[in-house]
Amino acid sequence: MVILIMAWRNIWRNKMRSIVIILSVAVGLFAGIAILALYQGMMKSRVRTVIDAEVGHLQIHDINFKKDYESKFVLKNGAAILRAVNLIPGVKLAAARSITTGMLSTTTGSAGVQINGIIPQLEYGISQLKRKIIKGKAFDPAKNNEIMIGQKLATKMKLKVRSKLVLTFTDTSDNMVSGAFRVAAIYKSDNTPLDEKNVYVTMTDLNTLLGISGGFHEVIILLKNDQDVKKIQLALKQKFPAYQVESWREISPETDFMVKTTDQYSYIIMVIIMFALAFGIVNTMLMAVLERTREIGMMMALGTNRLKVFSLIFLETIFLTLAGTPVGVLIGWGASTYFNKHGLDLSGMGRDMMSSFGFGTMVYPEFPADKLLAVLLIVAGTAVISCIFPAIKAVKLQPVDALRR
Repeated sequence: MVILIMAWRNIWRNKMRSIVIILSVAVGLFAGIAILALYQGMMKSRVRTVIDAEVGHLQIHDINFKKDYESKFVLKNGAAILRAVNLIPGVKLAAARSITTGMLSTTTGSAGVQINGIIPQLEYGISQLKRKIIKGKAFDPAKNNEIMIGQKLATKMKLKVRSKLVLTFTDTSDNMVSGAFRVAAIYKSDNTPLDEKNVYVTMTDLNTLLGISGGFHEVIILLKNDQDVKKIQLALKQKFPAYQVESWREISPETDFMVKTTDQYSYIIMVIIMFALAFGIVNTMLMAVLERTREIGMMMALGTNRLKVFSLIFLETIFLTLAGTPVGVLIGWGASTYFNKHGLDLSGMGRDMMSSFGFGTMVYPEFPADKLLAVLLIVAGTAVISCIFPAIKAVKLQPVDALRR
């Protein structure tokens, strides 16, 4: 108890130095929490984009379709599958797509694309395609052979609204077919690589060229609750064992990998920040020990054992480190809460650069409450590591030599 009181009083003998260390710990902890919150917000935003605007929660295909995207592998009894999916509790929306790969050609050149035949009203809800339009208008039910293309592809191929182009691909009989289309709209999403690859036409127009009448290749599904993915995926696999049922994690493995590894990277950055901070704490405590050499020598001469001297320096370091912890956590929580509500605009980093990795420029950081225990353990570890060298230095002092200084 006496050692505790002495340790607490000792850290306030030089108030300015102690306050500087406490603030350093608070700033370091805030920086670590800010990084965790930013990464967590970015990953959540990316997952939401993947689910709500790209691939949905689940997709159903013929088991052979995704090997080469051959148009002959349509979903047999597709209409019945779509009806059955919509009847499953937990399903928010399901839409059908006809898909093939081919060449988009203009007078300026050609590019390989994935051609998505959609039912416009369903697609607008499943992938927010209508909201992504930056030029032109959505599909007109009274017009045929309209197409929507991404801004990146439009720039590359020098296309504008109302421009004409030709799509060439193989039909279900492996015959080459072509169709002339007119650009109805240009869209832009938060994923530039996908914008460059995907074009959208109506399912009626594409199916006519493919020769598959009312068939389609894909059912994309949005759920009411993210946590139901595995349960409903299992139910669909049991109901349709002859088809391939994939979750967004399997369809977009790079996003799943990014989510899983981001926590590791953020912890590494946190450790680096605290490791750098440890040098400042070590320097301060070493100065404190050297300034009190005679005092420590007197204590040891009067019978204070080396364990108590070690404990004294250890406790002083712990007190200094832990005093800054609640301040850092509070500031981190306040900043995270504010930006989670109002958003953090990262457009200064470049919209094109962010979208090339599939991220939007507006991020909503989230306070990493689930990681707080790990953060506090890192802080505690920093305090323990920081005290070892100064404490050993104090313990090694010889009373006689210390009193002569």
